[in-house]
Amino acid sequence: MINNIVQLLRPAHWVKNFFVFIPLVFSGAFIKFDAIIDASLAAILFCLASSVVYIANDIHDVESDRRHANKARLRPLASAALSVKAALYTLFIMLGIICVAGFMLFPDVLYVLLGYIALMLTYTWYLKYQPVLDIFTIAIGFVLRIYAGAIAIDVPVSPWTFVTALSLALYLAAIKRRQELILHGSESREVLNHYTESLVTRFAEIAATSALVFYSIYVLSSRPELIMTIPIVLFGLFRYWYIVESFDSGESPTEAIFKDYQLVLTVLVWIATTVFLIWKN
Repeated sequence: MINNIVQLLRPAHWVKNFFVFIPLVFSGAFIKFDAIIDASLAAILFCLASSVVYIANDIHDVESDRRHANKARLRPLASAALSVKAALYTLFIMLGIICVAGFMLFPDVLYVLLGYIALMLTYTWYLKYQPVLDIFTIAIGFVLRIYAGAIAIDVPVSPWTFVTALSLALYLAAIKRRQELILHGSESREVLNHYTESLVTRFAEIAATSALVFYSIYVLSSRPELIMTIPIVLFGLFRYWYIVESFDSGESPTEAIFKDYQLVLTVLVWIATTVFLIWKN
C-alpha cells in the first residue's frame, strides 16, 4: 500500500518545483544559509501542494485513466491497486500539513500555495477542457512557483524572469499536447479534439522563441555577466525538440529530460555556469 501511495504522489514530478529556487539563484542569495533553508522549505511545501493536485486529478480522472493504455497500468487508482477512499484520506492529510506548516513558516507563501491548489483544481474540473486556457493554466503554475520562492526569501524578481518562465512552460505544455495527439489521438484527452498537430506545433515554436528572446532581454538588461549562458539555453531548446521528434518523447517533459544525458548535462552546465558567474560578480 505504501508503494501505491508513493506512486499516487508522483515524486518523480517534484523536480518541477525547482522553479522555486530561481529567485534564490538570480538574486545571488544562494550564498546565504538562511535563504537556502527558506527556499528549500518553500520547495518542499510546493512538492506537497503539487501532490495534492495529482491526487485530486487521479480521483477525478479514474474512469478515463482506465481507458488509457499506460495510465490504466501505472496509476494506482486506475489499476485499482489503491482505493479512492485511501486517496482521499491521503489528500486531506497532506492538505492539513500544508496549511499548518505554511502558516507556521511562511504565511504569505501559504496564500500562493492555496492559490496554486485552487487554480489546479479548477483546471482538473473545468480548465483542462478549454483549448488554449488549458496550456496557459499549466504555465501559470510554474510562474506561481517562482513567485513563492521570491516571497520565501523576500527578494524582488524581474518581470522578465516571470515572462521567460511562462514562455518556457508554454513551450513544454504545447509539446506535451502535441505528443499526446500524435501518440494517442484525441481520445486520450477531451481537449485534444480542439487541436491539430500543426496548431500545437506553432504554439510550441512561438513559446520557444519567446522564451529565448525574453531570457536574452533579461540577461542583457539586468545580468550581462550571464550572456554566455544564452547559447546553452538555445542548445537546450534545440536538443529537447530533437529528442521529441526522434524518440517520440515529450508526452511527459520530466521523463523526456531525464532520459537524455545531453539534456541533463545541459541543465547542469547552465545551473553551474549561472551560479558561478553571479557569485563571481
